[in-house]
Amino acid sequence: MANSHFSPFPANDAVTLRRAEKADLDAVMALERLPGYEAVVGRSPRAEHEVLLASPRHAYLLGFLDAATPFAFALLRDLDNAHGNLYLQRVAVDAPGLGRGTRFLAAVIGWAFAETSAHRFHLDCFVENARARRAYQKLGLTHDGILREAYLTPEGKRRDLVLMAITRPEWRARGHAS
Repeated sequence: MANSHFSPFPANDAVTLRRAEKADLDAVMALERLPGYEAVVGRSPRAEHEVLLASPRHAYLLGFLDAATPFAFALLRDLDNAHGNLYLQRVAVDAPGLGRGTRFLAAVIGWAFAETSAHRFHLDCFVENARARRAYQKLGLTHDGILREAYLTPEGKRRDLVLMAITRPEWRARGHAS
């Protein structure tokens, strides 16, 4: 897979993607630790990030607008899935509610279908995370089901997860190349 720069947006609104490197982990960890994210974004210690970053099964993508500092990151898993299922394990943006996260995720999905052999891009999110679900729906991801009580919080509470996905043919049908 190429360390490509990919953006499905016009140049004046472009989100540029870059594969993360070990030197980028401070920025990744800062994004996943923003105030309020503990309830909606997973967190990993540096050692775990380093292992995942080195794994051929994973890809960290950073999102840039005009700045040198990334405003978002995504962690993809199962790049080697024999059935063509690529999982968005984690995503975080610096300023939710501005549409930047939706633009970033569109670039990530575009990258996934352009740079991998994935047939299906899927994710899960907490049932009560309506903002994220709306953003995913805008991009064409459909509701595939509910994983009841699938997530155990550090406090011992169980939470439901919504499964959402989009396939390569669905992405193409929305006017995107892959």
